Amino acid sequence: MGFTPRKRPIDLTTNDNDNSPGSRPALPSKSPRISSSSASRGQRFGQDTAFVPLSQASQVYAGGDDEDDAQAADVVQGSQEANDPSDGSYMHYGDLPTKIVGVRYYRGHATLGEHVRVRREATNQYDSNAMRVDNVMGAQIGHIPRTMAAKLAKYMDDQSLAVEGILTGVIGAYDCPIVLKLFGTSQPEARQALKSRMEADKLPLAGFRQAERDERKRQKEREKARKEAAKLARSLAKGKGAQLLQAENKFGYSNLFTGEGLNEGEESLEELIGQSSTFNPRDIGQVAEEFGLKESDLENMPMADTPTGLATELLPYQRQGLAWMIARENPVLPWNGGGEVVQLWKKKDNKYTNIATNYSMSQPPLLASGGILADDMGLGKTIQIISLILANSQPKTPSGSKTTLIIAPVGVMSNWRNQARDHTHGDKAPNVFIYHGQKKKEAGNLDQYDVVVTSYGALAVEYNPDAKTPPKKGLFSVHWRRVVLDEGHTIRNPQSKGALAACNLRADSRWTLTGTPIINTLKDLYSQVRFLRLSGGLEDLAVFNSVLIRPLVSGDSDARLLLQALMGTICLRRRKDMNFVNLRLPPLTSRILRVKFHSHEQEKYDMFQSEAKGMLLDFKNKEKSGSATYSHLLEVILRMRQVCNHWALCKNRVDKLADLIEKNKVVPLTPENVKALQDLLQIRIESQDTCPICLDDLDQPVITACAHAFDRSCIEQVIERQHKCPMCRAHIDDPSTLVSPAVEMGESMDAVVADPENPSSKIEALIKILTAQGQAPGTKTVVFSQWTSFLNLVEPHLHRHGIGFARIDGKMSSNGRDNSIHRFSTDPACSVLLASLSVCSIGLNLVAANQTILADSWWAPAIEDQAVDRVYRLGQKRETTVWRLVMEDSIEDRVLAIQENKRKLMLEAFRETNTKKRAEDRATRVADLENLLK
Repeated sequence: MGFTPRKRPIDLTTNDNDNSPGSRPALPSKSPRISSSSASRGQRFGQDTAFVPLSQASQVYAGGDDEDDAQAADVVQGSQEANDPSDGSYMHYGDLPTKIVGVRYYRGHATLGEHVRVRREATNQYDSNAMRVDNVMGAQIGHIPRTMAAKLAKYMDDQSLAVEGILTGVIGAYDCPIVLKLFGTSQPEARQALKSRMEADKLPLAGFRQAERDERKRQKEREKARKEAAKLARSLAKGKGAQLLQAENKFGYSNLFTGEGLNEGEESLEELIGQSSTFNPRDIGQVAEEFGLKESDLENMPMADTPTGLATELLPYQRQGLAWMIARENPVLPWNGGGEVVQLWKKKDNKYTNIATNYSMSQPPLLASGGILADDMGLGKTIQIISLILANSQPKTPSGSKTTLIIAPVGVMSNWRNQARDHTHGDKAPNVFIYHGQKKKEAGNLDQYDVVVTSYGALAVEYNPDAKTPPKKGLFSVHWRRVVLDEGHTIRNPQSKGALAACNLRADSRWTLTGTPIINTLKDLYSQVRFLRLSGGLEDLAVFNSVLIRPLVSGDSDARLLLQALMGTICLRRRKDMNFVNLRLPPLTSRILRVKFHSHEQEKYDMFQSEAKGMLLDFKNKEKSGSATYSHLLEVILRMRQVCNHWALCKNRVDKLADLIEKNKVVPLTPENVKALQDLLQIRIESQDTCPICLDDLDQPVITACAHAFDRSCIEQVIERQHKCPMCRAHIDDPSTLVSPAVEMGESMDAVVADPENPSSKIEALIKILTAQGQAPGTKTVVFSQWTSFLNLVEPHLHRHGIGFARIDGKMSSNGRDNSIHRFSTDPACSVLLASLSVCSIGLNLVAANQTILADSWWAPAIEDQAVDRVYRLGQKRETTVWRLVMEDSIEDRVLAIQENKRKLMLEAFRETNTKKRAEDRATRVADLENLLK
């Protein structure tokens, strides 16, 4: 599948221009050299125990020359090309026309216009600068000429350039024309240095110069806009007064709430509404959100009958979803010459061509069975999957089982069992088993159940990447009828152990359920494509990056159409606001209530802001600042955010640790130092730091005794191979020395104590909403905060006002959470649920509430959206209000601006725009911090 035989005989004669290292006479006698890391993706995913390779080292290891670095080279998936950041930190420098030589010695198939992989082959015995060219299926086509390779090899080795190839002609007797697209850093200082190097080597820079012209043009436009805004501001200030001008900022807030001099309970709900402004964050460009199918197409999709075993009658759009899923589990290859495209494959002249990578083959490609059900949160993805299980339970292969495996967050595992029981007739109800790991005796009999529900953690624990054959028991012993990833965006980090484990499960069909298939970047979508085993090359991150991500962020309209075609074939998404969905949900109103600091709070906030500005200036003035300096900067930013909620949350937690680290490099793990490390890890988490190994979010954050934070799966693999910290080379004995967060989200376990008679302005505002006259009878409210310690401070005020409440947070057991939700839903005296944002952002049904208060703003807007959708979802019968509390003229304003940019970022992925996403590397994050402190 990875290559097709040439029709011409192999010519052993040499050619003057055939100066690649692959042109030596000894090579024709060998079969095409396909390394284990680039083996045919069709072969790789076609095996029962599919092997998803880990990659060469991340840029953390660049420059390392000892044996340990070599041993760590397979820690992270993706090679030099895949390592290239795909979010705009790399820009196009230029195109270099050249050719592939030595093609007569290889049988790798290639087509005009095909995307190919250009890989360094430093171990080539004939030329240490060798650059080989493979097609997307991993079969080698040839080499880049020796003289050209000598120019480019050093850039690829130090990762200053990423090189992508597109064939510009057909393979001839000796060579094949190709254009090499060169991408390098977009960071201002670094790119000028790279430009100078490339000029000295006479490498093309047309793309670089065009980008600079575009930047100068945008800068002039921004400067013009600033001058116009300043002129308007001066005009408004003369007529309205400074305070009103300040209130009418870019978010459109029209009134201020001040906590000083007001007695709780005096104001009516109508007065509070008058002091707020409406703001629906989801309105930002939502009409442009295109997941492949238009609303008219979705409305006219065929329907399936409700399965006889289902006790609940499916809504029309849910029956359409069932029909779509049944069809996607049984895909049919495209007809020859019919123009039909199936999973990006089309057939013409008895050849199958992938329209994304332009790879062609004569054999039928393997089609993926399954897809992404990306309906809006609250539209009933769970019941649609249950109906699919009832309607389509027979194995597709003789060796397969009838059992569906559902992988879900721990907090919602029991929900699947309850939903299966509640929505089916008793005699037809599927036999559901909740599985916690191999230690259970049922581990050897999982295929005897209709449905097995497990967690991502249990899956990761059982995954053994070195296994040659399936185990005798556990999750990897069964060939499942289907695998369903609930909250499928959980695997968005392709390097995480959970993502690799999910990809290596054996199954007839594969599904992911997520209302947010893209949370931060389009690389989130890559993980879904790889899990679904879509064939044709996109399951390789380097190819996905080259074909989709990079063209999209540069505004390529063809790439946008390709993305829509991809989403149309694997993804079904319906939104609540679509007319044909017709949920008849009551109105949702989102309001922002701006709160003014008390004078003593303002003093504390100003102190932290001044400190942060000083630290930022100090950090920028040092060429090589230590991690402690950067940690201090993040710490003071965190304090600024926390003082917006309550001054009691702000503590100086890392100064002593920073001094200790500077003196000792590695601290002894005493209880006091473990606590300090946990505090430092919390800063890393809440500052959205990335793992320096996989360059992605800290999904399972841990911190070393040398104070470096990593994703657990990444650092454990490094420790297994070299027992050294990849950042500072400090010795790490084993993973047991890694320090985990104190509790979920890195929350401090210290009790936060404050005078209940002296609440913060924000708590006063919160209580005013809860006690306002004119609330609808029976109003129930969910109060979300990212800090459980803030919830601790709220509790005494609820007691003081006789407000019954329940609580759920990361410290509670699953049963404890279930009991709290049950009480909130059924007890009329319990009118408030205090909820940790991280716990409530997934899988819970809170339709008993009709009011939500967001006490603080989370950096990632999708997390907040998911939390709100626990309340505003299918089954909600009452008008719903979302209150967002924002401190006037504070860092919270800028957090909202970051959220707005992230929302636009997600939506612009599906538009024809020229907006570039900024890198999440340290230099850019420092620039973001600078904006926060303006």
